[in-house]
Amino acid sequence: MKQSVATVLVILFSLVLLISIPVQLGLWNGFNFMTQKIDDATNYETIKDVENQCRAMIASYEADKQTYLIYMESEDKEELSWAQQAKIRANRTASNYNNYILKNSFVWAGNVPSDIRMNLEVLD
Repeated sequence: MKQSVATVLVILFSLVLLISIPVQLGLWNGFNFMTQKIDDATNYETIKDVENQCRAMIASYEADKQTYLIYMESEDKEELSWAQQAKIRANRTASNYNNYILKNSFVWAGNVPSDIRMNLEVLD
């Protein structure tokens, strides 16, 4: 009698185990899917933020560089002052941009958008 009860318990335990494995796998796969969706959304937001910041810094740099190039050979003191201020801003932006690219280059994993430069030159 004790053997038959033990046998029945082993069979029931085995059935419960066999039935619960697919359920457990389903729950685990659902968890992994949800985690992957969150990771993908986070990565996209990170990439978008970094790219937008880079584009804004490039636009600022280009505007200051053009101002510098326009007024750098002027004979007017005020225009020379504008050129020097623009050069200082452009160089500061270039330095910040180059550091920003170094810190965030992992974001693209070798797939850098064509409008994002890997560095901005410092004006002499």
